[in-house]
Amino acid sequence: MTITEYFSLLFNDYTLRTITLGTAVLGAICGMLGSFAVLRKESLLGDAISHAALPGIAVAFLITGAKDSNILLLGALVSGLIGTFWIRAMTEKTHLKSDTALGLVLSLFFGFGMLLLTFIQKQPNANQAGLDKYLFGQAATLVESDVRLMVIVTSLALVVMLLFWKEFKLLLFDADYTKTLGFNTRFIDITITFFIVLAIVLGLQTVGVVLMSAMLLAPAAAARQWTNKLSVMVLLAAIFGAFSGVFGTAISASQNNLSTGPVIVLVASVFVLFSFIFSPGRGLLFRQLRFRRNRRDLQLKKTLQIMFGIAETHDNISHPHAIKILNNFQGFTKISLRQMEENEWITLDGQKWALTQKGFEEARTMFDKKEENNQ
Repeated sequence: MTITEYFSLLFNDYTLRTITLGTAVLGAICGMLGSFAVLRKESLLGDAISHAALPGIAVAFLITGAKDSNILLLGALVSGLIGTFWIRAMTEKTHLKSDTALGLVLSLFFGFGMLLLTFIQKQPNANQAGLDKYLFGQAATLVESDVRLMVIVTSLALVVMLLFWKEFKLLLFDADYTKTLGFNTRFIDITITFFIVLAIVLGLQTVGVVLMSAMLLAPAAAARQWTNKLSVMVLLAAIFGAFSGVFGTAISASQNNLSTGPVIVLVASVFVLFSFIFSPGRGLLFRQLRFRRNRRDLQLKKTLQIMFGIAETHDNISHPHAIKILNNFQGFTKISLRQMEENEWITLDGQKWALTQKGFEEARTMFDKKEENNQ
């Protein structure tokens, strides 16, 4: 199946439609909530929570003996919240830094989860088959009820975000000021963290424990390159996440033996790479172009200042001078001469140059500004 055939079958095939809608909704909610994790400098929190959810899945299966996705995800949610509570407690009650607490919880919970999964796999009954899909995800197992749950949680998160938008924004950029205004910062922090945990848990079935943090952070990291406004960043992150889910699913379905979760993460990484290079404000390409333009402008102004100093020694500022006089001055290039001629700062006649009235006034303005700055 080609990608074109995939999109032509999308609205007629139940399975393709369900998986695509599920991955798109997952990408959108992860992008929205991941923006808050990125801006709060808690990028590793998603990785820790996704790994901390694994023992909850195993314990839920051991208690119920069933592979009902809702029950397993409920166990993952409880385990993820416990892991988050441990992280908060270690950073607040001890001298440990947040990265140390994240690493400890991630390793401890993931190791315990793998131990439980190994124990479950060695049980004599065959009901435990398929639990390992939560490690790397298996989007093909999504059904309509799973997608409906994702839509409900996304809608709930969106409503809460709109209701507490001002409080969320204040807490993100100035927690101390938020306290002085009388807001309950602990409640706001817990609310944001709860929905981040909820989004991570929802994505375990699709993307898996190992890759879920990338799904949470990649769309937000890409969106951050394009704007300084929170609302725009959240919207862009949701769009990038949704497109990553759709195109990742399409690429996975069009090829044999390609897991959907890893492909979605790779597509999201392409958005990040594109944003890092081509975003106008922070992109590497435009940054390099600005650097070259600024360096060229500096060379022009430095050469103009030199010419101004030479022209001032004559009563007639338009008196021609030999170009070779400039050879000993750093920053002078033939390209800068041509650019200055285009700016009508100088006139060129063979191997001689002469300062124009416009160039003289430009140089005088630069000198006046320099003197003001020195004062």
